Amino acid sequence: MDSLIKFVQDELVEKKDLPEFGPGDTITVYYEIREGNKTRTQFFKGVVIQRRGSGATETFTIRKISNDIAVERIFPINMPTIQKIEVNKHGKVRRARIFYFRNLRGKKARIRERRVKKS
Repeated sequence: MDSLIKFVQDELVEKKDLPEFGPGDTITVYYEIREGNKTRTQFFKGVVIQRRGSGATETFTIRKISNDIAVERIFPINMPTIQKIEVNKHGKVRRARIFYFRNLRGKKARIRERRVKKS
């Protein structure tokens, strides 16, 4: 049964060319919004709180602050409306899921930047 599910995920789910990112990274996700018969591109820029799942069911959660209100959004990796993902900063964190970030305010909510070699 597991091999059948893996086969379907490998063959039918299209792979996107996405950059490497993880928790603590600041990213911008450009995705398509349909309103009636019109489509437009909207972006969501924030800090990655977590990545979970694997294969076709993998998701990532982004958190941003907008007008002193925190907004979190969960995106599936294989969402067909995602056009591109840009990594703005690589953050240095010591956990895979940084839920403690929700309770931090002001200067305490800063994440140190991690140096990444360009290849």
